Amino acid sequence: MSELTITLLRLGYLVLLWVFVLTAIGVLRRDLYGTRIVNRRLRRGGTAAAPVAKPAPAVAPDARSAPFPKREVMPRRLVVTAGPLRGTTLPLASSAILIGRAPSCTLVLDDDYSSSRHARVFPQDGEWWVEDLGSTNGTFLGKEKVEQPTPVRAGAQIKVGQSILELQR
Repeated sequence: MSELTITLLRLGYLVLLWVFVLTAIGVLRRDLYGTRIVNRRLRRGGTAAAPVAKPAPAVAPDARSAPFPKREVMPRRLVVTAGPLRGTTLPLASSAILIGRAPSCTLVLDDDYSSSRHARVFPQDGEWWVEDLGSTNGTFLGKEKVEQPTPVRAGAQIKVGQSILELQR
């Protein structure tokens, strides 16, 4: 083999080695830093979108005049919006979601302020409910402490330890 062929093989091997190293670094980076959080409330211009308040109607609309009755859409996922696991998403199925520090929980929180079996989010009668399981620091729905099973609407914030969870559509 000529000197040129050996040099090209060495360079090809070096390029292949660097591609492997950079791919391994990318995989490790994704594992360490998790999923990328995208703020969907930003407009294209980079400014935050202001919430638009709809004016309240002066007279309540007649139920018979509405062509279609409004139907509540069930939430499809439980999202951690704040805390150590921010960005974590769990699909909502027909079974309960157990939240706490224990490895047997569906959502395992690495949080000193949560109990081993802190709270439970479960479906019942077409609604999602949250229940505190006797935790030390309590579970909060908005700013109210959950004392008994309480129905949760989509968008309501559930505070468990330092984490804030939200049911989303």
